[in-house]
Amino acid sequence: MFGWKKKLNDLNDLTAQLRPDLSRESLGVGPDFPGVAPNPLLSSDARKRNAELRTGALALGVLVDWREVNGNPRVVLMFDVETAGGISFRGIADEDLTITELTRLAPGQTLPVRYRPAVMDHYVALARDADPAHVRQLSDEIASRKRT
Repeated sequence: MFGWKKKLNDLNDLTAQLRPDLSRESLGVGPDFPGVAPNPLLSSDARKRNAELRTGALALGVLVDWREVNGNPRVVLMFDVETAGGISFRGIADEDLTITELTRLAPGQTLPVRYRPAVMDHYVALARDADPAHVRQLSDEIASRKRT
């Protein structure tokens, strides 16, 4: 049991050495961030997390930057996320995008994302299925809170 945690930390350290652009510091998240899975299809934790994120709470994310992980193109998107409850945090989305979607990315772009309120581990996912009316309502709610 104790060795498992050490191996996980060693894997995160190795990932940071091989890909410094995917390190916790580079992504702008704290030490509690579990890290980017080398292959989310082979990681049971990543598959479980992605399933939970698909049904997570809706929030708005302002795109800060992104890092290409491989040529699929799999990218790690960094968002400044604002929730309906007024919580702000740096969110990381690990997504497979089409070339067209990738070329349309621009820093400052606001996109709907889903997160897990019970976990709050910096992971988010693009909310591709979000109802535009619900996104507009959330946007108005966040904007009105900022005005007061």
